[in-house]
Amino acid sequence: MRTGLVCGALAGALIVGGFTGGALGADPYGVWLNERQDAHVKLYSCNKDELCGQIVWLKRPLGDDGKPRRDVKNDDESLRDRPMLGIQVLFDLEDQGGGQWEDGEVYNARDGDTYDAELEVIDANTVKMSGCIWFVCKTETWTRVE
Repeated sequence: MRTGLVCGALAGALIVGGFTGGALGADPYGVWLNERQDAHVKLYSCNKDELCGQIVWLKRPLGDDGKPRRDVKNDDESLRDRPMLGIQVLFDLEDQGGGQWEDGEVYNARDGDTYDAELEVIDANTVKMSGCIWFVCKTETWTRVE
C-alpha cells in the first residue's frame, strides 16, 4: 500500500470486490461528486491509460482557523501540512473492460490510510468507488458533475 496519500473528502471510499456489469461505452473521466456531497474528484488518465483522481473542490475548504484544510491524519508526517484541495487521492486503477477499473489505491484522509481500490461505471452519470483492507470493504456511489 502506498502511504502518505490523502483524501479527507473520500472518507467513505473504501473497496468492494466482485462488481457485476458495468456500463459498456461509458467512461469514468470527468468530475464526480462523492456520496457525502462534500467533495468533487476529477478522474483522469495517468500512467499508461490507468485511472487517477484528484480533489478539485471541497464544500469546506477552510478549517475552523480560517486556513485551508490540511491532511493532518496522513501516515506520512511530512505530508500533514499540505492542503487537502488539489491532492491526488486515486492511484493507478487499471481498465479491466466493461466499465470495471481495478488494482489501484485510494487515500482516505479521514483516517490517513491508503486502501486497495476498484471503480465500476454504472452509467454515464454514476460510478461506484470502492476501497478494501483485507476483507473489510466499503462502497460509495458518485454522481457526475461534469
